Amino acid sequence: MTHAPLPQRSRSAMRPGDLGVPFRLPLLILGFVALASGVLAGLARLGWGVPLPAPELLLLHGPLMVSGFLGTVIGLERAVAMGRRWAYSAPLCSGLGGLALLTGLPPVFGAAAMALGSGILLLATTRLLLRQRTLFMLTMALGAFSWLAGNLLWLAGAPVADVVALWIDFLVLTIAGERLELSRFLPPSTTARRLFAVILAALVAGAFLATTHTGVTLYGAGLFGLALWLLRQDIARRTVREQGLTRFIAVCLLSGYAWLAVGSLTLLAVGHLAGAAYDAVLHAILLGFVFSMVFGHAPVIFPSVVRVKMPYHWTFYLPLLVLHASLLLRLAGDALAAPALRSQGGMLNAVALVLFILSTVSSVLRGRRASTTP
Repeated sequence: MTHAPLPQRSRSAMRPGDLGVPFRLPLLILGFVALASGVLAGLARLGWGVPLPAPELLLLHGPLMVSGFLGTVIGLERAVAMGRRWAYSAPLCSGLGGLALLTGLPPVFGAAAMALGSGILLLATTRLLLRQRTLFMLTMALGAFSWLAGNLLWLAGAPVADVVALWIDFLVLTIAGERLELSRFLPPSTTARRLFAVILAALVAGAFLATTHTGVTLYGAGLFGLALWLLRQDIARRTVREQGLTRFIAVCLLSGYAWLAVGSLTLLAVGHLAGAAYDAVLHAILLGFVFSMVFGHAPVIFPSVVRVKMPYHWTFYLPLLVLHASLLLRLAGDALAAPALRSQGGMLNAVALVLFILSTVSSVLRGRRASTTP
């Protein structure tokens, strides 16, 4: 979702123990199958008459999006960066877990595969942490640990609402850790790093206590603190003044941090994760924050994973604009208790994701034409 420095990725991609693009593509496809199915399940939950392979998928929207898609993509990205064959078993397991949910097998099979994938990702991240004892590696390791903890609790029968904070931690801490890694170009002060450590502790503790009012408050405060920290410390504050792809990435980052702040403030205001607040908080963070990161870094990550060119084009902004507009509409529906607005916003959420896929394919085709033009 976010990215390590390109030179490091280039070296790792050429390691003898790595897997080539023909082996990576099926893993990426598994992730996007989970994404498509998760989106359809989400639309069905909002009342849209979309086809579903099985009605049980209505209850599996979250696991498909978080573990089936994002977990698989993040695991694949990490495996490419490491350049070790065994690391690819993490996205393989999470991807197969999503497929198991879609084929009608008992959910326990999909949950077990996803838990295994998250365990392998934690092992891979811990190995990196032991080699690089840094705050950013610790942050990403805690993110992987949160994913494993959430998956194990879900496997044991806990409802999604009770583990969703741990799944959010997985995504939020993974992104924050990689942004902290890249902050060496604009190093935070000692005070800022200590503040980051406090925020990290609040997020981990709050996620495990999120079924209590105290835990929700602690968790919301941690999310809001992280949003402010990233807005203040990220190099995107400077690169947004540049042009082309650099500016686009910065716009995605800064707007994503704004959505993280919106979600955390909503959580602090209502003090619980239920009803309309549940929808508003989760989608402000998981769509507004996380998918802004996905949109912004796809032109960097996708080429490094599947070895294609994705030249920048101004149309990259279209999915981002639709995403933000759709979230405003959806959250307005939540705030006004207007199901029709929420439903329309949800459909536009799906449109934004379709536009993102079309934009990505279009860019790859432009890159291919440019490579073959004499």
